[in-house]
Amino acid sequence: MSWMAKGRSAEVAPGEVIRRARVLSGRSQADVASELGYHQSKISRLESGKGTQDMGVLRAVAAALGIPPGNLGLASPISTRSRTDDMHRRNFLAASIAALAVPPGPPRAATELVQQLLPGPVLSDRPLQSSSALSARLSQARKHFYSCRYAELEASLPQLIADLRQAQSAARGDDQNLSGMLATAYQTAVSLLLKFGDQGNAWLAAGRAMAEAERSCDPVVMASSVRVQVHVLARDRHTAPAISLVHHTADRLGGGYDGRSPQYLAAFGLMLLRGVTAASVGGDRATAAELLAEARSVARYVALDGPNSWANFSPTNVALHAVSSAVVLGDAGAALDAAQPLMRRRIPVPERRAALWVDAARAYNQQGRLAEGYQALRIAESCASEDIRRRPSVLELVGDMAARDRRGSVPELRRFCHELGVRI
Repeated sequence: MSWMAKGRSAEVAPGEVIRRARVLSGRSQADVASELGYHQSKISRLESGKGTQDMGVLRAVAAALGIPPGNLGLASPISTRSRTDDMHRRNFLAASIAALAVPPGPPRAATELVQQLLPGPVLSDRPLQSSSALSARLSQARKHFYSCRYAELEASLPQLIADLRQAQSAARGDDQNLSGMLATAYQTAVSLLLKFGDQGNAWLAAGRAMAEAERSCDPVVMASSVRVQVHVLARDRHTAPAISLVHHTADRLGGGYDGRSPQYLAAFGLMLLRGVTAASVGGDRATAAELLAEARSVARYVALDGPNSWANFSPTNVALHAVSSAVVLGDAGAALDAAQPLMRRRIPVPERRAALWVDAARAYNQQGRLAEGYQALRIAESCASEDIRRRPSVLELVGDMAARDRRGSVPELRRFCHELGVRI
C-alpha cells in the first residue's frame, strides 16, 4: 500500500508528511540522506519541522520519496526559486543590519583598521591595483592569520581594505569578484579583532562582511561570512541565534558534498564548526555532536590543511574542534583523550597547533594538573608566540592557573605571568 493510501489531512505538517512517506517506504533517514548527498541530521531536522521553508530541499526529498509536490505546499519550480532567492537575500541583509546595529565600543585595535571598518566615502590618491594583485595580497593576509603573524596582519590589512574599497568604488560596485574579496578581508578583520578581544569592532567588521557577501552572490563567501557572524554571536553568548543561523544556512547550502569545490566545502565546513563552538558555549551537547558529525561528513571530501590555504578545513581541524568542544562543555578527560593522538600528529598550521595545546592547558587546569597545563602553554607558545602573548583569553588562563597555585608548587607559572605582564 502506498503512503498516499493512508490519507493525509490538510493540517499535517510537511515534516510529518516526509516522515510517514519514509517509514512506509521502509527506508531510514540515513538512506534518504545518502541518496540526496545530505547528512542524516538534515532529514532529521526536516521531519521535526526545521528547515522546511527551503523549497529546494523539500523538492529533492519529495522526488526521492515519491511525494506529490503539492502535498508539501510546493509551487512551480520557477516561482519557488524566486521566493527562495528573495528569502535568502532578506536573511543575509537582516543579519548585516543586526550586526551593524551593535555599538562598536572603544577602538582597542589599531586605529587604522577600525577606520577602514567605518562607512563613508573612499578617499585615496593611490593608483588602482588590478584584481590579481589584490587577490595575491588577500592570500598573503590569510597566510599571516593562520601563521599567527598578527602584527604583520594588523599593519597590512587596513591598506588592503582601503585599496579593495577604492577598486570597488571605481567599478561602481558592479564587480562581484571585488565584493567577494572585500568580504573576505572583512572576515579576516573579524577573526583578528576577536583574537584581540575587541568584540565591539568585531561586530562592525562582521556586518561589513555580510553586506559584501550579499553583493558577491557567491555561496562560498556567504558561508564564510555567516561563519564569522556566528563566531561573534557565540563570543557574546548569543548561542541560540548563532545555532539557528548555522542551521538556516546549512539547509540552503548543504548537500551533495562529493560534487562541490574544495573552497565551497571548506567554507561550509568551517561554518559548521563555528556552530559546534556556539552549541558548546550554550551547553547544547546534542547540537554540538550533530554539527560535528556533519562536519566530519564534509571533511571526507576536502583537506585544505596548510597556512597557504584559502581556508583551513580538514579532518584534523574537525578533530581539533571536538577537543575544544569537550573542554568548553567541561569534559576535561574526554578532551585530553581526544587530544592525545593529535599531539603526535603533524599539524602544519601554527594557529591550529597552538589552539590544540591551549585547549589541552584548559583541560589540565580543569583537572587541577597545573604543571602539565603550564607545559602545554609553553608548547603552544613555541608554536605561535603572538597567539599566546596577545590573546586576552589566554592571558586570563595563565593568570587563573597561577592564582590557583596557592602553595607555589609550580613557581614557573608566576614567572610566566610576570613575563606576560599578567597581574595576579
